[in-house]
Amino acid sequence: MPLDPTAIRNVALVGHHGAGKTTLAEALLAATGAIARRGSVEKGTTTCDFEPEEISRQLSISTALAPFTVNGVKVNLLDTPGYAEFASEMLTALARADLAVVVVSATDGVQAQTEDAWRAAAKLGLPRVIVINKLDRERADFDRTLAEIRSSFGAGVAPVELPIGAEADFHGVIDLLGDTATHYDTPAPQGPVDGTIPPTGHEGPIPEELVDEEHAVHEQLVEGIVVGDDELMERYLGGETLDYEELEKSLAGGVAAGAVFPVLCCSGLTGVGVDRLARLLEELCPTPGAAPPVSVLAGTTTTEVPCDANGQVLLTVTKTFTDSHTGKVSLCKVISGTLTPDTVLVNTRTRGEERLHALQSLSGHATHATSSVVAGDFVAIPRLNGTRTGDTLAPKGQPVSIPPPQLPPPALQVAVRPATRADDDKLMSALQRLCDEDPALTVTRDDETHQTILGVSGEVHLGVTLDRLERKCNVHVEREELRIPYRETITTSAHAEGKHKKQSGGHGQFGVCHLRLEPLPRGEGFAFHDEVVGGAIPRQYIPAVEKGVIETMSSGGVFGYPIVDIAVTVDDGKAHPVDSNEVSFKMAAASAVRQAMGDAGPILLEPVSRVEVTIPAENQGDVLGDLHSRRARIVGTEQGEDGYQIVIAYAPTSELTRYAVDLRALTGGRGSFTVAYDHYDVVPEHLVASIAKVPA
Repeated sequence: MPLDPTAIRNVALVGHHGAGKTTLAEALLAATGAIARRGSVEKGTTTCDFEPEEISRQLSISTALAPFTVNGVKVNLLDTPGYAEFASEMLTALARADLAVVVVSATDGVQAQTEDAWRAAAKLGLPRVIVINKLDRERADFDRTLAEIRSSFGAGVAPVELPIGAEADFHGVIDLLGDTATHYDTPAPQGPVDGTIPPTGHEGPIPEELVDEEHAVHEQLVEGIVVGDDELMERYLGGETLDYEELEKSLAGGVAAGAVFPVLCCSGLTGVGVDRLARLLEELCPTPGAAPPVSVLAGTTTTEVPCDANGQVLLTVTKTFTDSHTGKVSLCKVISGTLTPDTVLVNTRTRGEERLHALQSLSGHATHATSSVVAGDFVAIPRLNGTRTGDTLAPKGQPVSIPPPQLPPPALQVAVRPATRADDDKLMSALQRLCDEDPALTVTRDDETHQTILGVSGEVHLGVTLDRLERKCNVHVEREELRIPYRETITTSAHAEGKHKKQSGGHGQFGVCHLRLEPLPRGEGFAFHDEVVGGAIPRQYIPAVEKGVIETMSSGGVFGYPIVDIAVTVDDGKAHPVDSNEVSFKMAAASAVRQAMGDAGPILLEPVSRVEVTIPAENQGDVLGDLHSRRARIVGTEQGEDGYQIVIAYAPTSELTRYAVDLRALTGGRGSFTVAYDHYDVVPEHLVASIAKVPA
């Protein structure tokens, strides 16, 4: 029998890299019996970090699904990367979750990606719970971390637990709702914990030294909970003692409404508080049916689809990956209906039918066959070859689509070339395969520079992409310098006569044309005028003159780059009745253009991009100084959200090739930017020599 949607919880673990999310996920799985014993990040044996690139870097790279069961309820845990360059994975997971669990390190406090995750969840209107992790570590400080959380995230932050003991002596948790304490017999381990089971807590007395603090914080918590419930408030003010179940129900309502953000405490390493966390996630996380309906597009009309197990089957592809045994696997969330094997659905992007032969439950990379999947749950489906991440699978005759989460554009563009001819034959198909798995990766082919350009989120994302390209596709590439598409134009009018004469026995080649070059306004491109009179150049050869001009403009002028924004007029010439032909006049035109360019005040142009940089206010001075050093023109600043500033500038594209890396260093990972080509402008004279392909 399939689960009912009310017996499902979808939880995303988010937070800064190093906050201990994967270790905490492993502890939750072990504490609830989902795995026999826990692995470790250091040994590469965790459920959620199973890709070779993750194991070698000890870094979560992609979101992993790891379900566990508590009190008969299935909790789908989505362990997301905390590294800034893999934020797209976090955003995708949040879009399909019903609760965000923001993990904060008790040693490091609120960090850049903690704030990013919080803002992303808030933008989605997602309920949030905060977990202070690593309370067993040296320099761990619950009070300091809680103060940082309150300062960063404001009203609604409410601790519902207090730690017993500090650092290596952290051995218990006080439940502020129930006025009880849970103690754990296992102290903080000094060695590896892989292969062990997290300890189970047992109820005990609240330590005497914490009784007064517990009472005061308990009263604050209860007052914060009952303020949203008139009946409870009246009873509380009347002196009545409210029971645990009532308070918990009211707290869950406040969490679902996004008015209360409970703060829990634990150690994923020692397991202290982990069993309580598992139960609280089941109790506080809203059910999929309680979440707002999903907005879908039917043509240009937006409609809403509720989480209904009896509705029509509708799926969205959350993630795509390749399994060594089954090949391509699509991880989907069932938005509506109850899915069974051999269901035929339509990919609304490709319009192609997909038969879902097999359904699998997923935990890390391990799969198990399942007979049905209900709305609100996740399912892994192998061999959907025409389907990629972000696609919608809908019933026949119902071409609706679920808009995928909006991901940040690539911050870094890198040119690569195949290492061998064999790699060249496979490169584009291999890169397309990686793009299907990773929506944050883009691949373009620049026809002008003849380069294959990867759009990535940063250097680490690039390294992971190249490693996957080699491991999964057996394709090797080499990185090369990104070529900037410079242009050249003229500043004054000039004229020249071009001649082409060749005699080699029989018919020769003869053509003479006189051209006048004039500058056009920036962005106008090219204009060609015919002012030949008296038949000096026969009419049938005028198109050849134009063709010769265009080909010469494309091949490059004085500096070796394509010529733009000029008007060319042919006003005179000479022809031979026997030896003239189209080739002759094309060659004559090319000669005339090259001669005239040298006398027309040639200048070099560079592409300029519009940049919007979003940064904390305290970093504004450093960022403005850095932009000025990149020859940027600052056009204004705007007030962003949460005390952030938005700097708008125009900067040469050549100065932005590594801006993603440099901005991250300048702002401690808190800065972000968008960039888009805007126009061409003149290269400063002192830089021309270093850019020109040929001596000026």
